[in-house]
Amino acid sequence: MEALKSVTEAGQRLGVKETMVKKLIRDGQLLSVKIGDRRLIPNSAIDAYIERLVGEATSERELATA
Repeated sequence: MEALKSVTEAGQRLGVKETMVKKLIRDGQLLSVKIGDRRLIPNSAIDAYIERLVGEATSERELATA
């Protein structure tokens, strides 16, 4: 597995469009690095973002059932 993903590849992994990936980067929700003219997203940043989403969903679910 490659250590860095393009914006397109990150979108495919997250199941969202490139514009959403760019928004997540802009908003500071998804870490990215710039190499030359390319904006790349580390796999670890994608994993961390997914973990945060799952954690938030779990917390919201626990609050809703309390």
